[in-house]
Amino acid sequence: MKIHEYQAKAILERFGVRVQRGLVAETPEQAAAAYDQLGTPLAVVKAQIHAGGRGKAGGVKLVRSREEAREAAARMLGSRLVTPQTRPEGQPVRLVFVADGLDIAREFYVGVALDRRLGVPVMMVSAEGGVEIEEIAAHRPQAILRQPLDADRGLADYQARRAGFFLGLDGEGVRKAVPFLAGLARAYLDLDCTVAEINPLVLTSQGELVALDAKMAFDGNALDRHPEVHALRDIHEEDAREVEASRHGLNYIALDGNIGCMVNGAGLAMATMDTIQLHGGSPANFLDVGGGASEEQITQAFRILVGDPQVKAILVNIFGGIMRCDVIARGILAAARSVEMRLPLVVRLEGTNVEEGRRLLAQSGLPITPADSLDAAARSVCQSVLAAA
Repeated sequence: MKIHEYQAKAILERFGVRVQRGLVAETPEQAAAAYDQLGTPLAVVKAQIHAGGRGKAGGVKLVRSREEAREAAARMLGSRLVTPQTRPEGQPVRLVFVADGLDIAREFYVGVALDRRLGVPVMMVSAEGGVEIEEIAAHRPQAILRQPLDADRGLADYQARRAGFFLGLDGEGVRKAVPFLAGLARAYLDLDCTVAEINPLVLTSQGELVALDAKMAFDGNALDRHPEVHALRDIHEEDAREVEASRHGLNYIALDGNIGCMVNGAGLAMATMDTIQLHGGSPANFLDVGGGASEEQITQAFRILVGDPQVKAILVNIFGGIMRCDVIARGILAAARSVEMRLPLVVRLEGTNVEEGRRLLAQSGLPITPADSLDAAARSVCQSVLAAA
């Protein structure tokens, strides 16, 4: 789960991380009032969306008066911001963050993420702030210092000092960096984050370290432990189909293809998408109904697939272990009848009660194409899309 910049800054501040002071606004008039309340000659208006690259897309604007703040907010609010991290149609802006302008001397990067090779969270710092860390890692890996975190102790003081010196800070700057970096690490660990990033971290002309931006994302499986974090969820920033799927306990991720997939098990789902692409098709989604889905969940999953206007055909690939194939079949039939199914539908069932499941589908009278293997199912659904094109 992702949250907005202003929310991430509020969290980090609780952990002793100094952040840019600011106020949230939903209207241009609120943005003008926020500028007045901040009382600084220079402020910045930032569009709040769950994506990076806002500055280059026109989502960050320096302002020097309440009228400029109002005008900047008016241009952003209600617009669709297109960045490298959004879909092609962009993300609508519903909120802006009006924050203090700072006299910036230097910019850095600092972030914490899981290093899957080491199997532990790693803090990364770089003296090159304000750019994508992936670019630095690809072209100048020596410009990044990586330090593993201890899950219990967090970032040790000596590690924080090492990071400060790596960034080129002087003695006083290093002293201030120790609690700052330790707080970021503690927030990541205590709140079950998947990412906690400050880009850029700035050193002001007054010698203060301040989080100019902040990005945090959290492990959805751990949100029950953090209701205060879960309460920050903004479903307007999420794909409507993914939100609907989560309401029914389904694992769904929207993709850009045109073949809807309904599979049980993450590994089988990945194999199904790979096989579709092997035969020249393009998956429209990742959808794992799980090992114990009910008939109602299957019906809801089917409705989500049919409701996607990009979907031109559907492939159901179920291996019934705990999941019974007859339950899957009844769910498919109930959904197909309720939505007046008009798309090509290919179904491959295998496992528990498979004969009963196949019998129900065969006797349904619905135009369902059966398949005996994943390869045959993927080939069939790809051919159906080509035939309809």
